[in-house]
Amino acid sequence: MPPRRSLRFKVALVFSALTILLLMAQALGVKALAEAQEERLITALIADDMASVLKSWRSDPMLVPPLDPRLDGHVSTGGRVSVPLPASVRDLRDGTHEIIVNGREIHVAIAPFSDARVYRVYDFSAYEQRFRQVIDALMFGTGVFALLAFWLAFGLSGLLVRQVAGLARQVKALRLGASSALDAGTYDEVEVVELVDAFNDYHGRMAQMMEREKEFTGNVSHELRTPLTAIKTSCELLDHDASINAKSRARLRQIDRAADTMIDLVNALLLLAREESPADVGPVRLVSAIEDALDPVTDKLRAKGIQTRIDINRGLHVDANRSALALVLSNLVDNAVRYTDSGHVSFAYADGWLRIEDTGRGIPPESLPRVFERFYRAGPARAGAQGFGIGLAIVKKICDSYGWSIQLDSELGKGTRVSLRLPPANRISADFTKT
Repeated sequence: MPPRRSLRFKVALVFSALTILLLMAQALGVKALAEAQEERLITALIADDMASVLKSWRSDPMLVPPLDPRLDGHVSTGGRVSVPLPASVRDLRDGTHEIIVNGREIHVAIAPFSDARVYRVYDFSAYEQRFRQVIDALMFGTGVFALLAFWLAFGLSGLLVRQVAGLARQVKALRLGASSALDAGTYDEVEVVELVDAFNDYHGRMAQMMEREKEFTGNVSHELRTPLTAIKTSCELLDHDASINAKSRARLRQIDRAADTMIDLVNALLLLAREESPADVGPVRLVSAIEDALDPVTDKLRAKGIQTRIDINRGLHVDANRSALALVLSNLVDNAVRYTDSGHVSFAYADGWLRIEDTGRGIPPESLPRVFERFYRAGPARAGAQGFGIGLAIVKKICDSYGWSIQLDSELGKGTRVSLRLPPANRISADFTKT
């Protein structure tokens, strides 16, 4: 996700950029206008001076400077400037020209006089230097005003978005339980007040809905635990009945384990429904959790001829919530068995990752990014399979709640591998259980 900018920064950036553009446009316009006016002024001064010089020469021929045979004309200087003109000046047309002589920029006015030409030299370098200093000062002032404009824009933007920032602080305080609703009386901008009213209305409806949901989940918890407790009690009583044969007693134990699994599932589902913080995290024997998840699908495994392999140390414990882990494993195992017709389902643990692999039908590549979406089911590869497409969505929600990373890799026709990140609670010994 790209980094986000604050509203205040964006408003300040827009205001300052607009102001700076206007200042720069104004400065460049003033500079261009001043340069144009400078050229017009110099041209006018030269024209007046040339007219005066030619008039005085015509009235008094003694004032005419000697003829320069190299230029075939009379060379005159305006002021104290003394610059030798190059021979190329002879090829210039009558009028005023700017030329560079010995690194100096000078103006040369050329006009006809009798049978020759007049070359009058003018040096306005001192004036042009002062003009450039004025222009440089103007550009420097523009830069200073640009920085000042950014500072003022940032300050003014803070005033403009202060109520939005205040609303954000109130929402954070509301989330922390400091108040039950936002106070619209602290705002004087109509749009913000409307936003506060809409938020209060939405927050009130959400609070009512969550309260009803908590009440509902509490009732469901009570209604589900009562029959499960009755089943557990009946199993304990029947287990002490000496008249029950070994086969019935095995079925009785299976019912008892199923009741325990149901209790764990109810606890995990209620925890997710209430969106409470993860609790009851402690060491869980991983092999026992896997065996409990496999127990309900034993008949399916036997009917399909699917082998199970558990290459995990029996003494390995992981830090997890027992009920949540049971729900995750039961869904993953159920998926693996449901979509595997032959071969095996294997379990391995290494470097903090539990890997569950099957030799089933696999998942189409286009379906992989969506397998954790609620009610989504893969297409042709899993057609005819039972289920509603919520098992993996529940698994993903539990993993997100407890900070367990989960990855799914699959190849069509070859099988699927699920990798679940479970932190170990103890060191692993050397002996492994393989079934």
